[in-house]
Amino acid sequence: MKAVFGRVVLKLSGEALAGENGFGISPGVLRGLAREIREVHSLSVQLGVVIGGGNVIRGVQAAAEGLDRTSADYMGMMASVINALALQDALETEGISTRVLTALEIKQVAEPYIRRRAVRHLEKNRIVIFAAGTGNPYFSTDTAAVLRAAEIDAEIVLMAKHGVDGVYDADPRLDPNAKRYDEVTFDEALRKNLRVMDQTAIALCRENKLPMIVFDMNLSGNIRKVVTGEKIGTRVG
Repeated sequence: MKAVFGRVVLKLSGEALAGENGFGISPGVLRGLAREIREVHSLSVQLGVVIGGGNVIRGVQAAAEGLDRTSADYMGMMASVINALALQDALETEGISTRVLTALEIKQVAEPYIRRRAVRHLEKNRIVIFAAGTGNPYFSTDTAAVLRAAEIDAEIVLMAKHGVDGVYDADPRLDPNAKRYDEVTFDEALRKNLRVMDQTAIALCRENKLPMIVFDMNLSGNIRKVVTGEKIGTRVG
């Protein structure tokens, strides 16, 4: 097997870490994910990772239930830091040198995000986990993944979704006739308001000519398949 990308940013769903529990972190899911990432890393791919915090709290949902939106979003950022530290531990148990860089200053547990430092870690064959989103409320971790990918000159963003295997013209959980796209342009995704990812993330990808692939992270081996060029999920670009 040979990777078709040299440097990528992998966006992981935080909700997937909960496994069947629906909340928190499942050690079994975490170990399985670390093994999959190790397999990709062994292909000499420079890998940045952004992980959400939906298994702990979702800022938008918490705000809809009455919590102040800014406070809820900061709570979500800190949830992503928890997940990043858990993933770092799992990866280092697999023997992979890993660094967590966070957009919020938490110097006791992680390095502050500095672009040049992140690139240097990647060049030294370390996996870099970007935590705390963009460091600003009102922006999702999808947008953070695209922003970091643009900053470190990644070739592509891999959007690994929880239970969603691509981009559809309707919600497949509600509409059995929903059609999955093999490829879709940025303009089409924005025009049709395809909601599998944040619209700001799509617009940022379009502005920076940065393609992305949306696929299901729950199927074992899918991350490797995407990195080695197998046609799964939906390519947006």
